[in-house]
Amino acid sequence: MWIHQQNNWTDFTWQPSILNQLVELRHHQGRLLGRMEALGFAFRQETALMTITNDVLKSSAIEGEVLDPDAVRSSVARRLGIEITGAVKVNREVEGVVEMMLDATQQCFQPLTKERLCGWQAALFPTGYSGMYRITVGDWRTLSAGLMQVVSGAMGREKVHFEAPTADRIEFE
Repeated sequence: MWIHQQNNWTDFTWQPSILNQLVELRHHQGRLLGRMEALGFAFRQETALMTITNDVLKSSAIEGEVLDPDAVRSSVARRLGIEITGAVKVNREVEGVVEMMLDATQQCFQPLTKERLCGWQAALFPTGYSGMYRITVGDWRTLSAGLMQVVSGAMGREKVHFEAPTADRIEFE
């Protein structure tokens, strides 16, 4: 059973002990940020560049996508307005992932709207294809598209890691 198939799945609960750990972590994060302020603008820029580059590379790796680290670094630097030596040509795939990641992290307090989600999807799939499969871009998937699944493994031995809600539930969810 997938999480979205459970009764009242959006009525989240939490454990106070976990929240206490998050409070402590946030405190340490604040102290670290304070120390970074004292290190100067150039160091903060380089740290932001390195952190965002690693976030993009690691997030893509989770999906099985191996991106060129130099291309990701060049794209992030350009978007942050940071001059770097050894900038390389960047393809549309890398640009889309970087664009989506920067919007998700730098605009994290903005509402998560249908338009924003569809923009992320369009940035990630500018050709309208996911691999060899044509997909709906810029709108919710349709009933005729069938189930959306996250799958890995060789043909005939695939493993389904996640199955999304059916298309008729997307707008409501």
